[in-house]
Amino acid sequence: MQIFTNVEFGARHREGLTSDVAPDEIYFGDPEQLSTADRTALLQSEIAFGSCPPDLLMPARELRWLQLDSVGCDQYRGLDWERLSRRLTVTNLRGFFAVPVAETGIASALALYRAIDRAVELRRLRSWRQAELRSQLRTLAGANALVAGYGAIGHALESRLTAFGSIVQTFGSPSSAPNWSTLPELDDALPRADIVFLALPETDRTRGMFGAERLNRLKPGAILVNLGRGSVVDENALLRLLASGILAGAALDVTQAEPLPPDSPLWTAPNVILTQHTAGGSAGELDGKADVFLANLMRYRSGLPLSGIVDWAKGY
Repeated sequence: MQIFTNVEFGARHREGLTSDVAPDEIYFGDPEQLSTADRTALLQSEIAFGSCPPDLLMPARELRWLQLDSVGCDQYRGLDWERLSRRLTVTNLRGFFAVPVAETGIASALALYRAIDRAVELRRLRSWRQAELRSQLRTLAGANALVAGYGAIGHALESRLTAFGSIVQTFGSPSSAPNWSTLPELDDALPRADIVFLALPETDRTRGMFGAERLNRLKPGAILVNLGRGSVVDENALLRLLASGILAGAALDVTQAEPLPPDSPLWTAPNVILTQHTAGGSAGELDGKADVFLANLMRYRSGLPLSGIVDWAKGY
């Protein structure tokens, strides 16, 4: 059996995986752009691990299982899964990034609440503004935090915010047992939130969910932290609220366009932290991804249900 991967593994990981998947063979493709040889190898493989071009999934007739090296599967949604699902199972890294993403979200909120971003800028200017800074500082303790998106990231946010002493309310699908699960309930809760954390996937329901009307429900001085998908937020409406001073700040790990264009006004908008879709990163990321794949490979070989199967009816 041949396994194809285009995950960006270095020599150490390649050597380890080659040994770990034996007696099966593993082919390492280019992480950036598949060569002709890479595409041929994928078309001949039974298993793929990484981010494979969507246009190759239908012609890759030998492919039975694709393990994504991400949680998001947006690029594959437009395929004919009614046909493809008959032979191909797709799994993702559901829950894998929850802790680092939650930590980035909280670090960003703390940076805005404790004016760390402002202090860094003042250091660059060699400007001492102690009285000004102290008067602006807030604490997570006692803050009303609303977490929209109650999956693995939402749960990780809730537990950590609670440890800080925040009052946490949650919004998500009914199956995850949040505090609220309907849009009217969400709209009623937004004006009471000091910080709104977005950990929503991209679906037909969530795309544009935080448009101008919903963003305008946020109270003056609130902070928005988006850790899910850039398509969820109307960036123009967000920019207007930031420029007017109604919102105290925003922390965006994700944006509608990635990479963010050099002329995007988000680069210079007031009180904005941009973490460039790095929230899920950590030093042990590649080791962890390999471990998830190898654990699922054992299930595949044994005929057991795979972990993290994508539900195409839900879109994630």
